[in-house]
Amino acid sequence: MKIGVVAPAGRIAPETAARVETLARTLYPTSRLEIFFHPQCFASDGHFAGDDATRSQAFLEIANDPGVDALWWARGGYGACRLAEAILPQLAPAAKAKAYMGYSDAGSLLAALYGQGFERVVHGPMVNDIVRDGGSAAVERALRWLVEADPATLDPAARDTGAPVAAFNMAILASLLGTPLLPDLVGHEVMLEEVSEHMYRIDRMLFQITSSPAMRAIAGLRLGRCSDVPENDPDFGMSAEEVLAYWCDRSGIAYLGRADIGHDAANKVVPFGAAWRNR
Repeated sequence: MKIGVVAPAGRIAPETAARVETLARTLYPTSRLEIFFHPQCFASDGHFAGDDATRSQAFLEIANDPGVDALWWARGGYGACRLAEAILPQLAPAAKAKAYMGYSDAGSLLAALYGQGFERVVHGPMVNDIVRDGGSAAVERALRWLVEADPATLDPAARDTGAPVAAFNMAILASLLGTPLLPDLVGHEVMLEEVSEHMYRIDRMLFQITSSPAMRAIAGLRLGRCSDVPENDPDFGMSAEEVLAYWCDRSGIAYLGRADIGHDAANKVVPFGAAWRNR
């Protein structure tokens, strides 16, 4: 199997790529797996891993290569949404056959691909997660899904529900509402997570998400981890779960409980849709 790595948002360090390659060789010592890091992963242009054209071209080179089985995000940050308009019309038939894995900022393009009928779109750990505490476990989890489709890597709710599923960072999903990148999520269980946002901002994003007519047709919402929440002054007075339950109650969207996803090494795999269950 060959996995191609690109960085649609921020760059990674070469030593990070080397750590992931070493881990991959340990997991799959018989050359069952090849990971190719596109040189663009190490480029730099202000905030981004190369300018928009460079990042778009790298994505297309990997996506359209029939010899690559999966496209894996190097890291998140910000920048994927800037590429969608250029990438989507140029995707070749080979692009539809491969898996795409990332989370956080990657959600912009994952959503767009899913909306285009791509069946192997996956919310899951990225290359740069190896630098987190316990990050080797996150990267191993990603590889176990991409190479083996190991069900042990999945979020339990995603694995056990009969409904189609999707997972997003709250801010990313809120930013997609009203744009052509938002896929049809009717009947889906949607999982949300967030990081480094004040509780009042989480409340505002959930107001926006649950108020959208497109979201009121989903099967329900699950809450992943909201981590590194800055302290409110004064205290907001509600937890993230209480806030989501409040907005679900107001909007008539079912609150379905927790999800095991978030910006951390424990982040589980959530394949979009339901078609993957038949593979």
